[in-house]
Amino acid sequence: MKKVYVIWMACVVTALSLQAGNRLARYRVWLTDKAATEYSLEQPEKYLSPKAVERRQRQGLKVDSTDLPVPRVYLERLAKAGMSIVGTSRWNNTVLVETSDSVRAAALQQLPFVRSVLKVWTAPDSIPQRNASRKNEVNPDNKKLPVYYGAAQNQAEMLNLPSLHQAGFRGQGMTIAIMDGGFLNADVIPLLSKVKIEGVRNFVHPGWDVYAELDHGMSVLSCMAADTPEVMVGTSPEASYWLFCTEDPDCECMAEEDYWAQAIEYADSLGVDIVNTSLGYHAFDDTSKNYRYRDLDGHTSLMSASASMAASKGMLVVCSAGNSGNKVWKKITPPADAENVLTVGAVDASRVNTVFSSVGNTADGRVKPDVMARGGAATVIRPDGSVRQANGTSFSTPVLCGAVACLWQACPRLTVYELIDLVHRVSDRYGFPDNIYGYGIPDIWKAYTLYSQEHSVK
Repeated sequence: MKKVYVIWMACVVTALSLQAGNRLARYRVWLTDKAATEYSLEQPEKYLSPKAVERRQRQGLKVDSTDLPVPRVYLERLAKAGMSIVGTSRWNNTVLVETSDSVRAAALQQLPFVRSVLKVWTAPDSIPQRNASRKNEVNPDNKKLPVYYGAAQNQAEMLNLPSLHQAGFRGQGMTIAIMDGGFLNADVIPLLSKVKIEGVRNFVHPGWDVYAELDHGMSVLSCMAADTPEVMVGTSPEASYWLFCTEDPDCECMAEEDYWAQAIEYADSLGVDIVNTSLGYHAFDDTSKNYRYRDLDGHTSLMSASASMAASKGMLVVCSAGNSGNKVWKKITPPADAENVLTVGAVDASRVNTVFSSVGNTADGRVKPDVMARGGAATVIRPDGSVRQANGTSFSTPVLCGAVACLWQACPRLTVYELIDLVHRVSDRYGFPDNIYGYGIPDIWKAYTLYSQEHSVK
């Protein structure tokens, strides 16, 4: 995701600490194994929440070695080697460490339990101070329209979602985690006052206010959670939400993948059903680490590897295809290449693909994007609380995500794999998918009626 500094950021900067004349840096450490773990696959309740265990059992999924936490003894030895532990990924068996001593970081490679080490973040010279008066900027002037969904009517109708809502399925009981760069003013915008927020967490700057960061995630949230008839109603207004910051607004660095991996595993531990991510990375400040087309295999990117594992934990990942269709890169952006996820491209109000929507397929020939939704001039809420239009697969993704949350609520017997297949089957290009539209635009009401027929729901 290209960084865009919003105008509310002040120009005041904060110096970052430098030690021993070296710049502070973070390194991704891949471990060789989990042989030293103190946990057992026979007792998952020791390291997984009851919700996480129940979700696996409900879908017939087994706890496996990727669920086991990173061995504590390895973390202790890394700390003894002079590293500060920033976070871990049990799914990928990695540790994110921090140090200003590059010599010590290089020496980690010699530890017997370390497979490889990669620098993924270097401290910037400064970080802009967040806007302390952000709440004063909320001054919406929104008008009512003579349709239930207000300005978002086309977004809902395109997916044939109103019929499902009218049947009583509006996301109740479903939990959605949003991975993004910030949720500016989402806590004070009137149109978002009804949103059921379960909790928030900043993985980039732990403890920092997620509501004072970038506005992108707030607009994403609005596509699903807004609930003011005739002004704006989102696609899943009665779902519950977790809000996670994983995007670093001050760099384009590989550590953002580590933050994302930590966040999705935290979402798993909370029992989250669906993860919405409108973030993607293929180019970095350190251009030597840029991804190539051949890397779009669903596993090379750490984010893609994590997203590809989510279904085996019982979680659905809905991710944006990317906005590179009219740029040099053109292709989908990791983690859009992940396996067993729903990758979403963007169409306009006339159901025609937008020029910016990234194209597939994956390096190993899988159809991408999976499906399409309204992302051209999509209806969103802006930081001042007003309803406006914006372009991006960042917004077609939550539009689709919220609709699928309602579908899963209505079809609770489905596993993640079955849910993805059902969405594919009810899309308008299912019989002839391509690398622009994928399987096309899904008909959510048709999906419910098909499920009802196949499962004899009365």
